[in-house]
Amino acid sequence: MATAGQRRGGDTKAEIRKVAIELFTERGYEATSLREIAERLGITKAALYYHYSSKENIVRSIFDAHMDALAELVTWTREQPPGPDLRAKVADRMIELTAGSGMAAMKFAMANQHVVRELHSDQGRQSAFDRLGELFDLLIAPDTPIEEALRVRSALLSINVVLMSARGLKATEAEITAVAREIAHTLIDTKNP
Repeated sequence: MATAGQRRGGDTKAEIRKVAIELFTERGYEATSLREIAERLGITKAALYYHYSSKENIVRSIFDAHMDALAELVTWTREQPPGPDLRAKVADRMIELTAGSGMAAMKFAMANQHVVRELHSDQGRQSAFDRLGELFDLLIAPDTPIEEALRVRSALLSINVVLMSARGLKATEAEITAVAREIAHTLIDTKNP
């Protein structure tokens, strides 16, 4: 068990990802070294290497964590009874998933698009679009009118669009998240188009 002052392995990895993404976003991926990440964390470079052997491994783990969370959302959705409020619940859970570390990952992706493209060129992995396709299939019946289907799809996609659009705005994460929720719910609400 970890004592005060010690970090558990999972906590350390999460802290490394958080600090790395901050530095990558502030300074750029290429301009940030593993030494700088270790210094900001107050750990040795050897301790950092124990968890991640390269910057690429850190970035890959950030996006893997996001993909795992998206997969969990698909699983959760599949297990829910169908109902009129399921779409809004899924949108809320997706906002929770993308707020915080997801928002930091989005900022990183916007600032370092070439790195993200290189990582996504790996074969054999299910993409975020594949996962979203699964969510769409779970939330939209085949006979759903096209306007309603597009509203649901747009609502879920709008969450990431809002986060990307917020880059450079002087707004808190809470304000951005609230706007993302409002937009998604407005799109989902087919009674008041």
